[in-house]
Amino acid sequence: MVDVDGILRPWYERFAGEVGDLELFDAHTHVGANDPDGFRQTPDQLLESLGHIDARALVFPMHEPGGYPEANDAVLEAVAASGGRLHALCRVDPRRDAVAEATRCLDAGASGIKLHPRAEQFDLAEPAVRELVALAHERNAILLIHAGRGIPALGQNTVKFSGEFPNARLILAHCAISDLAWIWRVLPEHPNLFIDTSWWLPADFLALLALAPPANIVWASDSPYGLPQLSATQFGRYALQAGLGAEQIRGIMGGQLSRLIASEPPLDLGPPPGPSPRPLHPLLERIVAHLTTAMGRAFVQAPFDEPLAITRLACAVGEGTPETPVCAAVLELLDLYEEHVAPPEDGRPIPAAGRFLIFALTVARTPDVALATPSGALPPTREHAEAGEPSEPS
Repeated sequence: MVDVDGILRPWYERFAGEVGDLELFDAHTHVGANDPDGFRQTPDQLLESLGHIDARALVFPMHEPGGYPEANDAVLEAVAASGGRLHALCRVDPRRDAVAEATRCLDAGASGIKLHPRAEQFDLAEPAVRELVALAHERNAILLIHAGRGIPALGQNTVKFSGEFPNARLILAHCAISDLAWIWRVLPEHPNLFIDTSWWLPADFLALLALAPPANIVWASDSPYGLPQLSATQFGRYALQAGLGAEQIRGIMGGQLSRLIASEPPLDLGPPPGPSPRPLHPLLERIVAHLTTAMGRAFVQAPFDEPLAITRLACAVGEGTPETPVCAAVLELLDLYEEHVAPPEDGRPIPAAGRFLIFALTVARTPDVALATPSGALPPTREHAEAGEPSEPS
């Protein structure tokens, strides 16, 4: 499999040099071997991935259709053997003796609880959910909730629980995309409600970082769906583009979660920067739009060669414009995809090399952040844009 982390390491080093003294703590990682979606990750693989950036992580089981007690025990065992680098969340299904299982795991050293309403097909009105939040309140524990479409009243119920159970540390995953349109407004009144950044779409990242208080945001990779080093680099670029300062970024990427794990009061990281007064240049907007279309099609396993080819042509701005360096960097990342593309493994919807496309999207949408393009990049001309024939994975 292609070494995405190794190839893109200069980008991480450039970002880390901008903010300094990072003590990374990933709020959202998985281990398991039975998830129907085809993804797999062992504790050793997770630790190796985190080791590239010397990060700690919260970890919990992937989807286990047969139930979670055995999977939770495996996570607790991995945490005990990790030398402090991993901290466990137990995963429970509210309809399957969840409070007893969560209590057992918290007694055994887990730092909190993970709920996945969509995978287990429940909503937060399920009676056991309130009991689980009350348990998290009693233990000053974390309760991380998958946030996405198809979960009625997810944000409203979570805000209600946050006010009722102030010692529970509630985290909505995936940039809270289901409720981001409004939930950022109420976050200042809910210091125990957090949003993790395990996501990929630029518009969601930049809306969250511009509007939500930094103290209510925690960095997350969603490993193995995301790579911790690549996720850190992507998040860092969006944070710098949005106008966050180094202290705020360090707090989001580790400082805040360290305090939550230790049952300490949350950091105050100041106000959000607000929307950018300068719009994205139209030439870069075209690249973002076409590449977003390509990724959206890739995720549903539809052909994406056409929007990817148009993305390459959108990069052909020529030399001597302010957008030239960004377009050259994007083209180089598209070339890396072409060079390393292979059929997806383990039933995954897109190949491992697809991460070069997601990072190309990040670079196109963060033009004010310093580049770290390897030497020898070609100028973004039509000839270069047409040199790579987009390959559709079989």
